[in-house]
Amino acid sequence: MSHQRLLIIDFGSQVTQLIARRLRELNVYCEIHPFQSVTEAFLKDFAPRAIILSGGPASVTDPGAPRPPKAIFTLGVPILGICYGQQVMMDMLGGKVVRGEGTAEFGRAYVTAPDERIDLLTGWFLDGREQVWMSHGDHVSEIAPGFTVHGTSPNAPYAITADLNRNFFAVQFHPEVHHTPNGKTLYENFVRLAGFTGDWTMAGYRDEAIRKIREQVGDAKVICGLSGGVDSSVAAVLIHEAIGDQLTCVFVDHGLLRQNEATEVVAMFRDHYNIPLIHADEADLFLDALDGVSDPETKRKTIGKLFIDVFQKHAAEVGGAEFLAQGTLYPDVIESVSFSGGPSVTIKSHHNVGGLPEKMGLKLVEPLRELFKDEVRALGHELGLPASFIGRHPFPGPGLAIRCPGEITRDKLAILRKADAVYIDQIRRHGLYDEIWQAFVAILPVRTVGVMGDGRTYDYACALRAVTSVDGMTADYYPFTHDFLGETATRIINEVEGINRVTYDITSKPPGTIEWE
Repeated sequence: MSHQRLLIIDFGSQVTQLIARRLRELNVYCEIHPFQSVTEAFLKDFAPRAIILSGGPASVTDPGAPRPPKAIFTLGVPILGICYGQQVMMDMLGGKVVRGEGTAEFGRAYVTAPDERIDLLTGWFLDGREQVWMSHGDHVSEIAPGFTVHGTSPNAPYAITADLNRNFFAVQFHPEVHHTPNGKTLYENFVRLAGFTGDWTMAGYRDEAIRKIREQVGDAKVICGLSGGVDSSVAAVLIHEAIGDQLTCVFVDHGLLRQNEATEVVAMFRDHYNIPLIHADEADLFLDALDGVSDPETKRKTIGKLFIDVFQKHAAEVGGAEFLAQGTLYPDVIESVSFSGGPSVTIKSHHNVGGLPEKMGLKLVEPLRELFKDEVRALGHELGLPASFIGRHPFPGPGLAIRCPGEITRDKLAILRKADAVYIDQIRRHGLYDEIWQAFVAILPVRTVGVMGDGRTYDYACALRAVTSVDGMTADYYPFTHDFLGETATRIINEVEGINRVTYDITSKPPGTIEWE
């Protein structure tokens, strides 16, 4: 199936994937490709209807700074440059960019516009100014010939520029982030003036994904790493729809799951979906390997390696399996290494990213690799999964290991499971579950003195975490009432032996991550 295509050229911004999200919300098919791979031959083959140049950490004033091929400016298609993308456009088309010089902007800013309105800005400046999110050190000091100014901020005199004859547009801010509240409207205007009709839907994605899975796999057998979370479950159901009983799911119980999770997952897939399932109870293997380990990266890598080992063992049991399926998502990829090998910065490793050791002899099937969490849920609806299941909060592959800072013990895990179950029950009782993106308890590597009855206690402290988010890339803590927090703390302390102090984590992402490790 052929779509109208938009090309996003990535220069290493941590939020390039959010551009894709905004476009997908508009049913526009887009692909992200790092600038290194965008050659003239690629452009001819891809045939984009429009191009967006992302932000990035580099400076166009540096020798060897990242640049798109000059050919993009002769294709006759609309181009939108964002932040670094604006600067590289101006530099390549005859303008000037200078370092800092007191005009750096990081955070919220306000853009105002001259009286003239252009199609790109329909629906903007209705109240005289627009809030935007700036993140730049360098700035444009002279716009390229043919460009005119259509928005300014206190530190960005060329915040919005355009060459209307060529449909080239450039903005210094990031319209893709939520801190630019009207950014979606700008993207709507850009794709409309580029002639996109919105021909890409999740139903279309499902059909294409099934076709690609069949093409990739042929008549080979596939094993799927099933965690019981939304991602791996949607991947499993999608792949099963594509190839039927060529798929066998391997559910690894690594001893780091939530309360009753293993029983629920096995029952759901064996009883409701009739998908071949191996229940690999490997709790002792994982917990023994993690004994005495406290470094977060070591935990993740240990768990990742053991996952590979377990899959390798059960792949042999299946007999003739050639592929391993995983529910890897876009945010996993961008936090581990930039999508398609681009130049962004690694934040943390993910156990399900980065391919498989050659010795395993299996190839990867990752049908969700280009989707965000909300898109996976939409695909789950398309596949007929129950809404109650699709709406479950995300659960990380390393499980409770990264909610147990410091050394992991079986006793601490048992305490953590009980506390987490009480917390989630509280959230459901108060009707808050669907308002929250993710909620969990972390057991802290510290004991505190308490008083229970007439006796002294010396037990663990725990932290409650709850965040709101759209895509997992950014998040804000959920504003529980003090009554809710007090009631929940009382229940945990009364019902969970081993905890005598409860705290609430009010850190947003950034600067924190959603998980503690």
